[in-house]
Amino acid sequence: MGCESSSVKPAFFLLLCFLLGTASAQLSSTFYSTSCPSALSTIKSGVSSAISSEARMGASLLRLHFHDCFVNGCDASILLDDTANFTGEQNAGPNANSIRGLDVIDNIKSQVESKCPGVVSCADILAVAARDSVVALGGPSWTVLLGRRDSTTASQSAANSNIPAPTLSLSGLITAFSNKGFTAKEMVALSGSHTIGQARCTTFRTRLYNENNINATFATSLKANCPSSGGDNNLSPLDTTSPTSFDNAYFKNLQIQKGLLHSDQQLFSGGSTDAQVNTYSSNSATFMTDFANAMVKMGNLSPLTGSSGQIRKSCGKVN
Repeated sequence: MGCESSSVKPAFFLLLCFLLGTASAQLSSTFYSTSCPSALSTIKSGVSSAISSEARMGASLLRLHFHDCFVNGCDASILLDDTANFTGEQNAGPNANSIRGLDVIDNIKSQVESKCPGVVSCADILAVAARDSVVALGGPSWTVLLGRRDSTTASQSAANSNIPAPTLSLSGLITAFSNKGFTAKEMVALSGSHTIGQARCTTFRTRLYNENNINATFATSLKANCPSSGGDNNLSPLDTTSPTSFDNAYFKNLQIQKGLLHSDQQLFSGGSTDAQVNTYSSNSATFMTDFANAMVKMGNLSPLTGSSGQIRKSCGKVN
């Protein structure tokens, strides 16, 4: 039971909450209902506007939240810009030349600041923007719990070691997600985020030219835009069927060896997760439910609450 969820608060219960301190701090769906009632609608409006300009931005915003949460929790550390005496996460291997949407988040933050100065954290904006992006592209909704605060530090080394690489084997993926508290089933569900978005040639070239468990026609079509050398930043959709629709086509593609990344096809290559891919391929509703639940869980990774961290005035730098 959370410290704020009990209508009856005997003294020993209040004492317990006090002793537990921030360890017991709970995020809440109503965190801004009085302090900034327009926060959620302002974020949604900013996300909708960005996606209407470029549908791919939905995937970029979802990825920002993921790459934030997997590195020391959902604390907006990914948004901190490098300076002369500070090295952030934006130039870590998984982020360099590939994270996008920082400008969208900055724009949303400035709009929220104009309505409620110093109230809404960048970490919460990332969490809400991820949900709103999925919904805008036809995916499931979920209740975003709020009350995260922003970090005053970042870790390039943690970004390099904690964010799962596209070269990982199935066992490597299971371990990377298990390290953050996720089951293999939740890992498969979250991988379904690759039903939207694009990947750079450099992330799938090795699979394209060296692996056999790839549909031959699919491979040929990809090689036109991803030569064996050069063209590193040329893009291909992670879901060749419906790249801007949040659906279960990603899993159907895996069944016919049309996974773009090595790590994608690993989910369906004779291993322990084949059955889960089959389930999601044949039952879209099950995927949507499992994805939404896993996103709530991801959003709860080690948040800064209470008096920890700060509410940044500008997402790219500490106050």
